[in-house]
Amino acid sequence: MTYLVIKWLHVLSSTILFGTGIGSAFYMLLTSLGRDARTVARVSKLVVLADWLFTTPTAILQPATGLYLVHLANMEIGSRWLAWSIGLYVLAIACWLPVVFLQIRLAASARVSADTGRPLSTGYWRLLSIWAALGAVAFFAFVAIFWLMVTKVA
Repeated sequence: MTYLVIKWLHVLSSTILFGTGIGSAFYMLLTSLGRDARTVARVSKLVVLADWLFTTPTAILQPATGLYLVHLANMEIGSRWLAWSIGLYVLAIACWLPVVFLQIRLAASARVSADTGRPLSTGYWRLLSIWAALGAVAFFAFVAIFWLMVTKVA
């Protein structure tokens, strides 16, 4: 029974982690492309909040439940599919951590633009480009992890 509960938590937290990431990226990117600084300021503030409320706890829960599942199932931590999954997870989180700080800076920059009535700055667009690139790497890493978790081939 313990294994099933931990597996359920692992699958549920991966769904929340991935879903929040896609949803946040979608709204942040499309709102930014709309170029309304006031809207961007509001949405980017909510994206930061969503990261703290949903992404952060699930990013912590994923390796905790995953490693506990490995222990409960007596899996080989060195098996290729598991090693690749862990490596890709480290890559995804290494991309996500700077994204969190970029989102805070993007929100602050959009707030300044909204308060002064100016368009989003060139600095905003430069940070957004870095944010998008890091997000794309994390997205594809998570897609690959899902594949490995389902197929267990590598």
